[in-house]
Amino acid sequence: MISYLKRYTKHFDYSLFITYMFLCLFGLVMIYSASMVWSVNRYGFEPDHFYKKQVLNLILAVPALIIGALFPYKHYRKKPMMVAMLVVMFTLLVAVHFVGYAAGGAKSWINLGFGNIQPSELAKIIMVLYFAGVFANKARKGPIDSFNQSIAPPVTVLVLVVALVLSEVDMGSAMIIFFTAISVMAASGIQIRTFVKISGIIVGALAIITPFLYLLRDTFITERRLGRLEAFLNPFEYEQGFGYQVVNGYLAIGAGGLKGLGLGQSVQKQGYLPEPQTDFIMAIIAEELGIVGVIIVIGGLGYIVLRALTIALKAQDPHARMIAAGFGSLIGFQTFINLGGLLGLIPLTGVPLPFISYGGTSVILLSLAMGILLNVSMFVKLEKTRS
Repeated sequence: MISYLKRYTKHFDYSLFITYMFLCLFGLVMIYSASMVWSVNRYGFEPDHFYKKQVLNLILAVPALIIGALFPYKHYRKKPMMVAMLVVMFTLLVAVHFVGYAAGGAKSWINLGFGNIQPSELAKIIMVLYFAGVFANKARKGPIDSFNQSIAPPVTVLVLVVALVLSEVDMGSAMIIFFTAISVMAASGIQIRTFVKISGIIVGALAIITPFLYLLRDTFITERRLGRLEAFLNPFEYEQGFGYQVVNGYLAIGAGGLKGLGLGQSVQKQGYLPEPQTDFIMAIIAEELGIVGVIIVIGGLGYIVLRALTIALKAQDPHARMIAAGFGSLIGFQTFINLGGLLGLIPLTGVPLPFISYGGTSVILLSLAMGILLNVSMFVKLEKTRS
């Protein structure tokens, strides 16, 4: 154990860790600034209510980061580990429909008594580890070109997970899980002809579940979801309704300009922009800190994504390559969907900005992912010194 820790310290990825820590602390400051007025006026709490809760979330994220960083990533491809992860994931994804509660228009939360958990956030992490483990085990036996034995089982799991998340209804998380899993698959070295087969099975699966989705259309096509779509197409026409948040986000970004109004000086957080500490926190950052604040956040998240992809390219072990590519893609896709909704490029989905937005489940599980990525980085550096 001592020798393992010595090797870990010697090959530790300090730049990745420092960037992660900086983003978490930067997000903490902005959560306090964004929520101080809303906390009092909307909920009657103290100005630092959401700040204190996020401090607690970050404290809980520390052991998640440490566990992920110290636990050797190679254990995640062992069959008992993969089965356990799938059992936990599917149990929670099914349970949320019976004991869960709605927040932000989606029934995607479970109250555990001591805290709340969002199963779809856990599914993002588990799907990366599961796909990487499955394809790594297949790669050790030869080229991944056997459709029935290599591809069909994980794709079936993917279709089931996406269907369960969609039924919550959480479109943003479903998109992230789907595209992240595809990224892991692409990093596995799968042959092009197999991609054609995968396309066929996905189209077939969608064709099978489409009639069921039609029967449940009243669940999926809610007034809130239809309103978000209309607000996406023309937010200013619905600025007093579903376009209210989008329009005020635009006003915040426009008011900030290049230099910003100054930390704590936002006008939109005075009650005009609802829940500014959550998925619209970038609008407050742009308003208060201007283009500098935006560059800091995008630059930090961009560095983590590029660093993860660099680790994937340097990895000799296919398992390490797929985990690194998967978590890099996860953070990249989640950032795009959050900022895309803010800028009106895609409809709003309620997806938080990684490490910046207020929220416990997201920051804790993303910290676990960062820990695993740090572990992968350490082993990749160690392999390089031995080669």
